Amino acid sequence: MIAEKSLVVYKNRPALVKGTEGGRLLISVLKSPEKGGEKEAFQECKVRDKDVELIHPGPVVYPGGIEEAGRNDTAAREVWELLLENGPVSLKELAELAFGAYSPASAWAAFCLLLDGLYFTGSAAALSPRGREEVQAEEKKREEKRRESGERESFLKRLKGRRPELPADSRFMQDVEALAYGKSPKSRTMRDLGLSETPEDAHALLLDAGFWTAAVNPHPARFGLSLVSAGAVLDPPPTGEFRRDLTGLPAFAIDSPWSSDPDDAVSIEEAGGRILYVHVADPAASIAGDSPPEREARDRGATLYLPEGSSRMLADEALPLFALGLAETSPALTFKITLGDAGEIADTEIFPSTVKVKRLTYEEADRLMAGGDSAEGAALRALSALAESNLGRRSAAGAVNIDLPETHIKVNAGRVSIEPIAACRSADMVRECMLLAGEGAALWASGIRRGGLSGTAESPAFSLSFPYVVQEAGDLPAEILPGMAGSYRLRRCMRPRTLSAQPGRHWGLGLEAYTQVTSPLRRYTDLLAHIQIRALLRGAEPLPAGELAVRLAAAEAASAAVMQAERASRAHWTMAYLSDKKDSIWDAIAMEKRGNRWVLMIPALALEIQVPLQPDPAPNDSVKLTLKSVNIPRGEAVFIP
Repeated sequence: MIAEKSLVVYKNRPALVKGTEGGRLLISVLKSPEKGGEKEAFQECKVRDKDVELIHPGPVVYPGGIEEAGRNDTAAREVWELLLENGPVSLKELAELAFGAYSPASAWAAFCLLLDGLYFTGSAAALSPRGREEVQAEEKKREEKRRESGERESFLKRLKGRRPELPADSRFMQDVEALAYGKSPKSRTMRDLGLSETPEDAHALLLDAGFWTAAVNPHPARFGLSLVSAGAVLDPPPTGEFRRDLTGLPAFAIDSPWSSDPDDAVSIEEAGGRILYVHVADPAASIAGDSPPEREARDRGATLYLPEGSSRMLADEALPLFALGLAETSPALTFKITLGDAGEIADTEIFPSTVKVKRLTYEEADRLMAGGDSAEGAALRALSALAESNLGRRSAAGAVNIDLPETHIKVNAGRVSIEPIAACRSADMVRECMLLAGEGAALWASGIRRGGLSGTAESPAFSLSFPYVVQEAGDLPAEILPGMAGSYRLRRCMRPRTLSAQPGRHWGLGLEAYTQVTSPLRRYTDLLAHIQIRALLRGAEPLPAGELAVRLAAAEAASAAVMQAERASRAHWTMAYLSDKKDSIWDAIAMEKRGNRWVLMIPALALEIQVPLQPDPAPNDSVKLTLKSVNIPRGEAVFIP
């Protein structure tokens, strides 16, 4: 048992033994010095003998000055040099050699040399001098740390004045960049400057100090997304698989001029006919249910489309193999939709095919529809008539039609351009054809329509777990306004759509069953639907409902991150576009009033903002606004009337 009034070390702090109590030592521990030069503070506690280390037998009355003595190590190097050849010594011997006496204060000072770790290692019972090379390496390390600390202090002074030395000071900003990119929740530099440790404030500092420009978009990284396309390469389509030859049927892949991954095309059996063909890219022909490409696509959820470029869900090498219209002929999974007299789907057949696809932009398709009596123009007009009929059918079933401005944002060599997307007749046509394919696939998968497989409506021939898209009814306003304000209010009434392994009504589309199957190169859930369809067509075992639900949940979480990153990136580049346009004038449309502010839409930017207006306009009224300021890190702009 350690004697009363001995000096011990407890958790690397000096402590006085005051006695024993219940078989334990009662000690008074000197706390670490408080900031601001407050007086020494003590804490009493009970400990076991093995929890402390005896450094002086006492008697100690605990006078002040032990801490000051502990910081006096002027003789440390001389003693270390002396002991290099003599081996281990006790703490008592070290105190006598270094400080000329063995007292409580010198014992603590000697123990501090051990704690410091530069010259000595071991314990109070046996301290050993460290080797010369070890000490030299440690001294070099400490000197570099002192130099780095001095350089950092100088850097912080420059940064506070927003006068950093570029690019030399960039090495000190790595923690700020990590915070701005969402890779770390903390930043020492932000803390040292007294700034909030948020990604937005870190972004603002990087811009203000000149380390970043507006060309840096941190949002994909904040959502943990890669800017590199998937790496798992797909095999070419199997050569031995039978495909129905549809190369004699005119097929059109119609999309925006900037689209580079066409994955759907449309055909009609004859002008004025009632049979629609939707041909879809067929990567599932080469993707097994749990293969590396499938897992990578599942982890990504969807292709990430950014104004500065795309990060694809499937490897870039998949495009020349499966995208439609990039080669003379293309493999496809075709959805043959037979329509009834009332425009309803009477039958759906799904099969692998080979198609010959002509690529068109929406503007080119509109021109073909509008001019002449060419076979292509006639086919497109027949498709458009079929689409208009389907829109009427859906509208009669309660579909909600929303028409709000859209823009295309493009970044090229750091320059941002924003162009409004013009309304095209062919865009509406493609939308309705894709909806028919989704509806037909959902009915087919749920057994309501069998597409050539035997069975009855009451007793379908198969049961297929499938990724359906459902939406509950929203609360529509009593009065639906016309124009943009009406569409805005309708959108606010919409409830989120959900993925389900069970079919259900999609309220917003006015469909009793619906899924998405027309973008397997871009969306994982579409690819998953194709994997299930192909398993059934091949006579293989599709994924069971439980496994399908697990994959749907993973894909939904991943695709939600993609959508959030795309939305935040659009806001970022919109603010970058506006950053040099202070005092510019913009036309806006009044949507609705919230509190003392009005929600306005700037159609040229597809940008919603809130502005106080006096006097109040009416919904759909035009308002002139002046841009006063832009905050790129927060994706916000201030406009005034």
